[in-house]
Amino acid sequence: MKLAVVTGASSGIGQSAAVQIARRGVGVILTYRGNPAGAEETAERIEKEGGTAVALRLDVGSSDTFPAFRQSVAAELRERWQRQTFDYLVNNAGFGQMSMFEDTSEELFDRFVRVVFKGPYFLTQTLLPLLADGGAIVNVASNSALTSGVESGYSAYASAKGALIVLTRYLAKELSGRGIRVNAVSPGPTRTRISDDAFERFSDAVPAMAARTALGRIGEPDDIGMLIAALLSQEGRWITAQNIEVSGGFKL
Repeated sequence: MKLAVVTGASSGIGQSAAVQIARRGVGVILTYRGNPAGAEETAERIEKEGGTAVALRLDVGSSDTFPAFRQSVAAELRERWQRQTFDYLVNNAGFGQMSMFEDTSEELFDRFVRVVFKGPYFLTQTLLPLLADGGAIVNVASNSALTSGVESGYSAYASAKGALIVLTRYLAKELSGRGIRVNAVSPGPTRTRISDDAFERFSDAVPAMAARTALGRIGEPDDIGMLIAALLSQEGRWITAQNIEVSGGFKL
């Protein structure tokens, strides 16, 4: 059985990715930070469909906890699956917040860098000894880092996501000797709990975003989760170092 680690899987894109990956016969170690009930819901959905899953707590903004997390992952691999390695890593956990350039504090900037870029960078480095040769990594970026997604108020967030896209190419280069593929996906506006449930709090803005999207609606978590699962699978076996925008043609 193939195994995956999916960060930030208690809701939204991470939850969808975990479920879609499990539907392909892959065991899942999923992580959460502040929503254990959501993580348990994800695990229950997977197990109800005949899959296997376990939820572990992880704060991707606290890199000092990564060695202990690796030990927890290694223990689950041994005890639950009789494995020493896993096959797929999805770096999804993060946060989003609108902040105009002139209003962005150094504290908020540092948090974006720490959670959105530094976290995936050093978590991947920490877990690399457990990642099997021939495996795959998907980093969840954002189309805010692309020309097509530029909107006022996201300079710090988008810059950190842009760094994650650059990291994707370098990891693809450096890990290719082990047959490990590395790609990124860049969602457009997607109905998740990002920015403290912004899509619920500002639901009146959704029709305007849908009107700016070629396919006529905003994204749903499964629109992204299905692609992540496909990229990790054999269907994506000849794809590496790519960033794929998944926005339904936002501002096309």
